[in-house]
Amino acid sequence: MNHEKVLLVEGEEDKRVIPEFVEANGVQWGDRPKDWIVEIRILGSVERLLNKEEISIQLKTSDTLKILGIILDADDAPFKRWQSMRNCLLDRYPDIPEELPATGLIHGNPGEIKVGVWMMPDNRARGMLETFLQFLLPENGRELWEFSEQSCRQAKESGASFKDCHLDKAKIHTWLAWQNPPGRQLHNAITEHILSPASPQAAVFMQWFRDLFEV
Repeated sequence: MNHEKVLLVEGEEDKRVIPEFVEANGVQWGDRPKDWIVEIRILGSVERLLNKEEISIQLKTSDTLKILGIILDADDAPFKRWQSMRNCLLDRYPDIPEELPATGLIHGNPGEIKVGVWMMPDNRARGMLETFLQFLLPENGRELWEFSEQSCRQAKESGASFKDCHLDKAKIHTWLAWQNPPGRQLHNAITEHILSPASPQAAVFMQWFRDLFEV
């Protein structure tokens, strides 16, 4: 089934987390594919998300497509990452802004497919999905969070093999390992309100999602 609204993401974690986050903010996603408010497509890597031919194919995927959203990680180079994403869209949308809005991109003229881009965590800072999820820490979890940060850095100094670019992943999974129950997956942590979906930063993402996909 070809959906009118499609969201492109990098990996499985995005596909699991985003619907749970959206539902936790009061928007029902739908239980069956035909009822989903948005179809999520996993491209498997940021390289595919930043491939001009791939984006062109996605925009031509069907005659029914009306809205295409793209979520990608900023990683360590937010400005460079946005320029790469913008270059993928320029041929189709020559008036796309040079700077990614802090509230996320929503762009489209009458009669063309509306396109949106959100760069994790907040369209400005370095980071990834796990960095964004730090915005959802409950107030009573801040002290433990600081301890998890210290622990991860000490673990790295002691020979922990995770890559430096994955520090944010290590920190949030360490913090979740100390919750009740320990070690919940990211999407479960949202569903069970171990992570709280209500925060100012999260509200900006949710507003982008609502406005882009008209839900």
